[in-house]
Amino acid sequence: MMAPESFETPRLRLRAARLEDAEAIFTEYAQNPAVAKYVVWKPHQTVAETRDFLRHCEDGRRAGRVFPYVVLKKDDDRLIGMVEIGSEGGLGYVLAQAYWGRGYMTEAVTVLVGWAMGQDQIRRIHATCDVDNPASARVMEKAGLKFEGILPRHSLHPNISSEARDALSYSIVK
Repeated sequence: MMAPESFETPRLRLRAARLEDAEAIFTEYAQNPAVAKYVVWKPHQTVAETRDFLRHCEDGRRAGRVFPYVVLKKDDDRLIGMVEIGSEGGLGYVLAQAYWGRGYMTEAVTVLVGWAMGQDQIRRIHATCDVDNPASARVMEKAGLKFEGILPRHSLHPNISSEARDALSYSIVK
């Protein structure tokens, strides 16, 4: 499956993640414990760690497994987060704390979901979030995903607990 290099929304531009995005990603959110609270990775300690992550992203894109995009504000081209869709419909996203609550991630997720639903290979888009992360659940709902249920002990969030935690499951299907 091939994905576009970029997408545009009224306020944002999404473009394929690149290795040269490492410093901006590290500075804007990857090292921030508040941003990393509900994700499956620990805050990055160095820009080199962020570069390793981006190499993994580039490998996944080349292989056609995952399509990661950086989220840039159109007005100043500032990198504020990332969103990705997998070739099998898995959806993920992260947003710098300074931009929470402004609808940016809903805007980014909505355009990516719209594109993905038009792909023959993708029949279902799905995502989860920690049961204690209502902001992420709202992003999924506003982007058109429907609540499926609670997945007991589904996800390990190392910044909260060493035990797997319950997750809210959302999807949209054709």
